[in-house]
Amino acid sequence: MTMPIEDIAGEIVRRATDAKRVLIAIAGPPGAGKSTMADQLAGTLRMRGEGAEVLPMDGFHMDNAVLIARGLLARKGVPESFDVRGFLDIIRAVRAADQEVLVPVFDRSREIAIASARVVSPAHRFIIVEGNYLLLNQGQWAELEGLFDYSIMIAPPIEVLEERLWARWRGYKLSEEAAHAKVYGNDLPNGRLILENRRPADLTLEQT
Repeated sequence: MTMPIEDIAGEIVRRATDAKRVLIAIAGPPGAGKSTMADQLAGTLRMRGEGAEVLPMDGFHMDNAVLIARGLLARKGVPESFDVRGFLDIIRAVRAADQEVLVPVFDRSREIAIASARVVSPAHRFIIVEGNYLLLNQGQWAELEGLFDYSIMIAPPIEVLEERLWARWRGYKLSEEAAHAKVYGNDLPNGRLILENRRPADLTLEQT
């Protein structure tokens, strides 16, 4: 299904009632459009007079030096290549809404996470968390269950993801060989894992 962003924002605000902090999860495979939707939703909520901020899961990528030591650099983006414990701690701290929380942000052009790059303050009533594994029902990721007030799964067909992922990596000027490795060696397998092992979402968007 598809749904206008204004309608999604309206439903979230309706459900929020008088809660002082509302956590929204936007999950889905690589290339699904999570970050774009998160930014659009935050902008729509702000236009309605609400305080909103985006918290990207990608900021919790392990550093490349750690991934090299663990033999995971070529598979960067798999569930075990993230600092899940750190991510869980931040989500719980943000949920409490009792203090300012500084969160990291991933710089894709340099493939590094920048610490304390975004501020989540108590004035931000709506926190939009976006990332691949927010609804994954495996490993430590399953501990996220119950922490979100509203969840959205973006689940485009695999062929749509494939096209978008090729465009993404070509956009970063990778060679065809390097882009092929990213798409078929990592991103699409991760996408299938996410789609086949997910908890139910409040809203599922099957884009075409």
